Formats: sequence, C-alpha cells, structure tokens
Amino acid sequence: MDGRVALVTGAGSGIGAAVAAALLDAGWRVALTGRRAGRLEDTARAARGGEALTVPADVTDPASVRALFDAVRDRWGRLDLLVNNAGVFGASAPVEEYSHEEWRTVVDTNLTGAFLCAQQAFRMMKDQDPQGGRIINNGSLSAHTPRPRTVAYAASKHAVTGLTKTLSLEGRPYRIACGQIDVGNAATDMTGGFGAGTLQADGTVKPEPVMDVRHVVDAVLYMAGLPLEANVQQMTVLATAMPSYVGRG
Repeated sequence: MDGRVALVTGAGSGIGAAVAAALLDAGWRVALTGRRAGRLEDTARAARGGEALTVPADVTDPASVRALFDAVRDRWGRLDLLVNNAGVFGASAPVEEYSHEEWRTVVDTNLTGAFLCAQQAFRMMKDQDPQGGRIINNGSLSAHTPRPRTVAYAASKHAVTGLTKTLSLEGRPYRIACGQIDVGNAATDMTGGFGAGTLQADGTVKPEPVMDVRHVVDAVLYMAGLPLEANVQQMTVLATAMPSYVGRG
C-alpha cells in the first residue's frame, strides 16, 4: 500500500481515527479531516508510519469540502481511497417530537456530507492518471433495521445505501469502486452507554454487547486492499450477540 493516498472523514475520534491510524501504519499517505484540528493531530501522532495531512473541514459545507480535496490534490496529486466515515447519531426522540433542527443536523452530516465528499472524490478519481479509486461508505445496522426513536439516523443510513449503490453503478466506466460497511456496536464514544442499557424494539431497556473497533478496521483494510477489479459491495460487521438484528425482538 506504500504511496497510495487515502482520505478519511471523521478522523478525529472513533472508527475514523482507528481507520486513519491503521492506514498510516500500513504505509498509506492519509489525509485526515474532521471539525477539531487538535483531535486530527492526535490521531496522526498516534500512528506508527505513513505520511499524514490534517485538514480541518466541515463535510456539510460544499466550499469546505472543495477546499479539503484541493488540499489533497495540491499535496499528492491524486486520491486512491475515500473513507466516508463522518457521522452523528443525533437526539433520541419519538417521531412526532423530533425537531427539524436535529433532523437537519443528522441528515446533513451523515448523508449530504457523504455525498459532497463522494462527488469531489469522483471528480479526482475520474480525471487522474492512472484513473480510478475506491470509496467506502460507513453505513450502519440502522441501514437495515432501525432503533426506536432514531428516525433521522435510520433514514440517513438507509439513504447512504442508495448513495453507495449509485456510486458503484456510475463509477464502473471510470474504475471507481464503491462499497459500504455496516457496523453494529463497535466500542466507541457513540456506543459508550450501550453496556448500561439501550432502548429495545419491545420497549425494554437492556445492555448490549460491543466489539473492539479493530474488527471494523480490519474489514476496512481488507476492502481497501482489493484491486479495483474486485469490490465488496456491502459488508456487515457486528458484535455477535447484539439483539434486534438477526431474528425478532
């Protein structure tokens, strides 16, 4: 992987930070982006190898996203991998009480942000020589099975699946592969309260198992390491005993 160029969004914490560090360790040149410059620098310093570029950006802002990709182009001249990871869970509230402001925050980050970054990646990958690259979108088990009181998150992640399929289809002529990884209960700040108890589909509150984030990282590295002639269209990685996905509950 030495010399390949990757861009990871949401690289200041959680899955994004772990993926960015692992790509650096594997010899990739990695652009790390997120809202907090200090957290991006922390991620880059924690890696044991690779060449890092930290670029604070807001994935919901088209101008900020353009500037981000311009920085990658100016530094390395190409992009081989985009990991669309930036996302927020949002408030927990019944549909009838969910605020418009919260809806916009979640959808703008999880869906519009992924689209804006994919759009810029498409432009770079289509025009560069050699042509092509790979986009990996962070979906969720909520792209298949929603949790109660998470209407914005579930809707945004269902929509990410549609984005992934469209990118995969339209990327074919340009050697642009696009796949999606759906994660269930990786141990990050977002899932920090799951061990104490999480609302279930039947209205009860139960603790849920989590898995080490390294298992997600390994899945991303596998997808990223494939030749562009092969693609993982959709992969699910979840804590084995988590409820409400396989079976009824």
